[in-house]
Amino acid sequence: MKIPLPGTLKKQLVDDWEFITQLGKLIKLPRHPTVDDILKKYLEFKTKQEGVVGDAVVEILNGLRTYFDKALPAMLLYKPERAQFLEHVPENSTVAPSSVYGAEHLLRLFVKLPELLVYTNMEDDALLQLQQKLADFLKYLQKNQSVFFCSTYDGPKVDLAVDVGKERISK
Repeated sequence: MKIPLPGTLKKQLVDDWEFITQLGKLIKLPRHPTVDDILKKYLEFKTKQEGVVGDAVVEILNGLRTYFDKALPAMLLYKPERAQFLEHVPENSTVAPSSVYGAEHLLRLFVKLPELLVYTNMEDDALLQLQQKLADFLKYLQKNQSVFFCSTYDGPKVDLAVDVGKERISK
């Protein structure tokens, strides 16, 4: 199963990877909106759009939340983010990653989802419907990209002070 990512979301993933792995920056946690918030907003959006939302949509959103909570510590974090995860989601706590993390990490799930869904026992029709609903959700993320994704990352403070002649000027 393939889940096509819109181009702007692919760029978002690449930028996210670069900020974290190459520039040593992190996403400030807890994120607002959280994954839970985004899933609720999508459900509200679909309800306004269609009047009544089918059980399938609710089931898929609940499944996304469950997959996210399980997959985040196992396969969605980059190495520099692991200590931050333990700080915000302590072992044996009742804190769900979906109540702390946001769209950046949720988007990473969509890259891994096809390999995770290989292990589910679903009929072809159901897989096709799931694929369509996930594509619709990604379009929603894309339309709300400026609201859901962070534009700045936290990182090591860089001293931008420059010596000019004998004076030191901080920028």
